[in-house]
Amino acid sequence: MKQRTLYVETMGCQMNVLDSELVVGQLRAEGYELTSDMLGADVVLLNTCSVREHAEDKVLSRLGSLKKPKSARDDMVVGVIGCMAERDPDGIVKKMPHVDLICGPGELNKIPALVDDVRRTRNRAVALSQAMSRRSTAIERSLEYDSVEALDLSREQGVDGRSSQAYVRVQRGCDKFCTFCVVPFTRGPERSRPPGQIVNEAQMLIDRGVREITLLGQTVNSYVSQEEGRAVRFSDLLARLDSLDGLDRIRFVTSYPGDFGDDILEAMRDLPKVCEYLHLPVQSGSDAVLKRMRRQYTAGQFVDLIGRAREYVPDLTLASDFIVGFCGETDAEFDETVALVERSAFKNIFVFKYSQRPGTVAEKRSDDDIPDAVKRDRNIRLLKLQEEVSIATNRTMIGRAVEVLVEGHSKRAIKAQEAEQTRGEEATAEASGQLVGRTRTDRIVVFPGEISLAGRLVMVRVTAATALTLHGELATSGNGDETPFQRGPIALRIGG
Repeated sequence: MKQRTLYVETMGCQMNVLDSELVVGQLRAEGYELTSDMLGADVVLLNTCSVREHAEDKVLSRLGSLKKPKSARDDMVVGVIGCMAERDPDGIVKKMPHVDLICGPGELNKIPALVDDVRRTRNRAVALSQAMSRRSTAIERSLEYDSVEALDLSREQGVDGRSSQAYVRVQRGCDKFCTFCVVPFTRGPERSRPPGQIVNEAQMLIDRGVREITLLGQTVNSYVSQEEGRAVRFSDLLARLDSLDGLDRIRFVTSYPGDFGDDILEAMRDLPKVCEYLHLPVQSGSDAVLKRMRRQYTAGQFVDLIGRAREYVPDLTLASDFIVGFCGETDAEFDETVALVERSAFKNIFVFKYSQRPGTVAEKRSDDDIPDAVKRDRNIRLLKLQEEVSIATNRTMIGRAVEVLVEGHSKRAIKAQEAEQTRGEEATAEASGQLVGRTRTDRIVVFPGEISLAGRLVMVRVTAATALTLHGELATSGNGDETPFQRGPIALRIGG
């Protein structure tokens, strides 16, 4: 009997990457084998994002390309899962009637049954989340937490090529209701996983060789659960994970600036496994724009937060998100954003042109009145400014030795190896042997080395820098031998 094949394409955030890992793990347990051939796969699942219109357009394009192969094969299953499925199931079916399966992000534990149902009946299968009441508190909702992780901790680690690193979800949903954002409607209200379940999953991953775990949540710092009648805060969760043997690093994304407590900063300072990195999306440097976005903090409060963060954690690096061209954004308001970027010394930023999303408060009450050309110009200006900041910051790292968790071959090395295999071109030793990894502060580092170092912590001396990447070489001992990093109390807070 021919083994059935599965193609999964993931769009959007780290949450979706994790969701795909969990879905693949479930279907592999049912006998499916992953394939990179979308058009030839028996089951095609597109894990979708609704944050921007471009992401949804990409899904529709993919679905359009599947019409012909689907019409030629009655047994092919085409599914849309994730946020777009939750937001607009009827629209998907209307535009793409050949879609067999629609599943929201809160119902992914049902994927194997849905696929089986489509195969047996040839009828469309749909699973969407029922609206969870927001009248209860976040801590009360944590007792009702239900997800694919809660039902089955098995997973297909490394769908995106990672092996020594893994994502662990600690929280779903969002209660902030920023006027531009569709996430509260697609992922539901904020609810946190039980801490014991999270620790158990982390231990399982450590037993499989994972050395770095990234905790995921829409507003991860808002995590709160209840255990034996008492509240468990996010800082408490960090402390529990820090105590696990075999784990080297803990990261977390994404944090909401409006309710970021000093207890988390204290945990970052005091817990050696928690990395010196924060992703804090500010979205705008203008108080007026932040108010229209309903962000629940001011630019001044954000500046105070990052000031406190750097006092607690001197080696801290920061990343942030910005939306340009939001409804009514004036030149003066944009200039305030430019000023914020100039003074904040972010490691990197992500800049997005405002995209009006159906069902949001901004779509209902405000005009998308900034011309595309203005949005594009502001986007370019902000990215160019940050590039200058990043280059200057990264150049300060030249000559320093940094701790790097080796992920594997760099993209350049992989391309060189592929060219050698497909076209018979001989790859240079420098290109084919280039490795890539990340520092504790989330800087990307490339350097020459053997692939046997993948998954290990090594010390790399930085020799050059660009805006996005540090270049270096393995730090050596006195006799010139390559020296893998050995964790010890002196090396815990090496910069980089």
